[in-house]
Amino acid sequence: MPGQLTWLVTGCSSGLGDAFVRAILDKGDRVIATARPGKGVSGTDRLASLKEAGAATLELDVLASQEELNAKAKEAWAIYGQVDVLINNAGYIEAGILEEFDEQTMISAMRVNVFGPLNVTRSFIPLMRAAKTGTLLFLGSVGVYFGAPGASCYSGSKGLIEGLVPNLAIEVAPFGIRTSILTFGYFRTQVMSPENVKHGAPNRLPEYEELNNLIKINLDTANGAQPGDPKKACDIVVEAVRGEGRCAGKELPLRLPVGPDTFEAMRASCNERLAICAEWDGITSDTNFDEV
Repeated sequence: MPGQLTWLVTGCSSGLGDAFVRAILDKGDRVIATARPGKGVSGTDRLASLKEAGAATLELDVLASQEELNAKAKEAWAIYGQVDVLINNAGYIEAGILEEFDEQTMISAMRVNVFGPLNVTRSFIPLMRAAKTGTLLFLGSVGVYFGAPGASCYSGSKGLIEGLVPNLAIEVAPFGIRTSILTFGYFRTQVMSPENVKHGAPNRLPEYEELNNLIKINLDTANGAQPGDPKKACDIVVEAVRGEGRCAGKELPLRLPVGPDTFEAMRASCNERLAICAEWDGITSDTNFDEV
């Protein structure tokens, strides 16, 4: 088992971020909780309850420039002299119909859900590389394994994480840095609450009025009724990263499914792809040059 680890978690003012910080503290590790400023309240003030619980706190906005994030990473590193684990948790749901979105709305969501986490990660990699150790964690989503109306922007951003991070993992592995995508299912946080879900699609069309109403009903129905317990999920993720308890002897995988719904969706997606391979192998696979 490792000794005491130091973690940094983004987006800790509520939801999984808050749950991660408390799970980390429960294991006896040190943690730096971060949040952006909001509604006239500083990021650190938004984290008062986590500070009382024993976390160090730091204002950090994932949308800051790379130079600002580099400085924040050094500031965070100096708090305990090391950051062993980075959890890129900050993000939000932009719900809506793809045809009704414009490029700017989608880019705004991608900046928070994809480019922000990657920029934060870039700010910590040099420090971890010099230390020859570290763990980079990204929040994925069960939504990448199936389609759903209204989910293109959010699931698309998580799909980008799915496509980008495996390459990063190969690049940093020689420096002793582990990488994993935590593919969460549906957990009972406020992520789907009306005050957190954004509906910014600017080009509303009458043809989609009924579907938009259905999307809103589905979100309202799911909010507060998600089957997953955030505490249980974060507890087991911390054990998986530390390689102890129920996860003793297991290597942290590139993709860690979290929640029974994720296991179900991942298996269904894999089986669907295998069935396609079985049906089309020998037809669309027959594309190599004929050797003379």
